[in-house]
Amino acid sequence: MRYFMDIKKVFVAVLMVAGCWQLGQAGYLVAKAELAQHLLNLAWGEMKAGATAVKPWPWADTYPLVKLRLGVDDQPMIVLAGASGRNLAFAPAHVSGSVQPGRNGVSVIGGHRDTHFSVLQHAQVNDVLSIEYPDGQYLEYRVVDIAVVDSRTSRISLDSEQSMLALVACYPFDALNSGGPLRFVVVAEEKSVSARRIII
Repeated sequence: MRYFMDIKKVFVAVLMVAGCWQLGQAGYLVAKAELAQHLLNLAWGEMKAGATAVKPWPWADTYPLVKLRLGVDDQPMIVLAGASGRNLAFAPAHVSGSVQPGRNGVSVIGGHRDTHFSVLQHAQVNDVLSIEYPDGQYLEYRVVDIAVVDSRTSRISLDSEQSMLALVACYPFDALNSGGPLRFVVVAEEKSVSARRIII
């Protein structure tokens, strides 16, 4: 009988340690995300003061490119240069094969469906988006198309005579597993130009 009581105590102790470990891990991820945002904002501030391509931390392979606002009331979010998996963990990121935001052509910005780009699920045609460069340049865009596409059979055409944004997140937003072939794409054009379909 005592043997079973000892096993029960050990089992309870192991469960408590495992629970504390999981809570600690979750707390670490939250703290890491908060610290990353603080460091990204510091790098953005340095760039607004005239520095170029400021790394948010010494080992970073990226820097703040623009600030993106997905609506009038939303907080702007920093968009990083280079859409690697590591960069996407901290912020939306610009796909380097597409044009820079604000230039003629289609600029593709990716973000995770369950963090930064979770707000895309509420996007509607005619919503206004904006980007801001560190030098103060500010451009407004209007949403002209929203689509769910299969990444195996669809692509985003990068050719356009005007400045356009394609914001991309995995789909569906409430999926339990990450990845999958479906993408939620929000297409916006600079407000002064006419619409053109870019999802083929």
